[in-house]
Amino acid sequence: MFNLKFDPGLCEKCTTYDCIMDCQYITMGLDEAREERMKIIRGEDSKILHDCVTCYACEEYCPYANHPFYHIVEMQEKLGINPVPKPITKSQVVAMAPSGRIKHKAGTGPLVNLCYFPMLTGLIRGKLFKDASFFAGSDYMCQVMFLHFARDSVMKDRIPPMIEKIHEQYVSKRKSPEMVCFHDECYGTYTSWAPAHGIPVPFTPVHLFDYLRGELQDRKADINKLNIKAAYQRPCSNRLAPETDKAVDEIFDLIGVERAGREYDRKNALCCAAVLEAQQRFDQAEEVRARNLDDMKATGASHVVFNCPMCFFTLSGRVSELGMAPTLMSELCIQAVGDK
Repeated sequence: MFNLKFDPGLCEKCTTYDCIMDCQYITMGLDEAREERMKIIRGEDSKILHDCVTCYACEEYCPYANHPFYHIVEMQEKLGINPVPKPITKSQVVAMAPSGRIKHKAGTGPLVNLCYFPMLTGLIRGKLFKDASFFAGSDYMCQVMFLHFARDSVMKDRIPPMIEKIHEQYVSKRKSPEMVCFHDECYGTYTSWAPAHGIPVPFTPVHLFDYLRGELQDRKADINKLNIKAAYQRPCSNRLAPETDKAVDEIFDLIGVERAGREYDRKNALCCAAVLEAQQRFDQAEEVRARNLDDMKATGASHVVFNCPMCFFTLSGRVSELGMAPTLMSELCIQAVGDK
């Protein structure tokens, strides 16, 4: 059994209450925040457990890396609190189970994990991904999406064998232990969630941004500066690896993109609101989405850059309607080095 490394004593001693006070979706005064946090520490029901929109952000806000969000998810499941209605949760647990439907390609270049998104294999091309190996499919899905569903038990059941399968079938057969994670959630699984639960990871995960930055630095002579201004949609899953956000600035600088100054970026990023719709908080979802899109448009950016496929699927149509071009970070980098 894998157990979360959560220290109630750290929370009791903490005087910042950043995990609650900095939340974009829950508004509480300091006294109420103190009271509600103590309830969670004691394993009691709390307003927070019902109002949490599962945006992951308190994982980033905690100054002690004490995993408050993972603890919230555990408490929700333990107390039978369902952020998403039970029928939807049950259907997703079944739909996202390993099924043997996989897509892969062997090459001598980098190994890329595309998680559950075989439709994105067309992005693994050109100079930046020369002769890359890749794999995708339900068997390699990181399962971190079930944080949104308060189903930590599903993750504990599926992630360890998934990690073992990736290592056995792909990483162990290569000279390098490195695996590029195309999706923030995969990287967060291996560098945050798994270590927080004492689950060993026998390979070296590399965030897509770190990989792209390295390739671009090696290919500066190939870069044609794009000279555009772009708003960046930071996904909720990047909260599990906040150190990687600085790579956005470095990549943009390399390829000639101005990162638009936004109210809802970096620490204050808003999610795409897809999970709010799954939770059937439709009015809140539309309000959050409208604030996010209005903020993008107000910057005067010509492009909106995504990394998370779900953010892209959810917001790209509305972004286009506002006259901005939606694009994935990988695609933008591919264009910058002259590949079509």
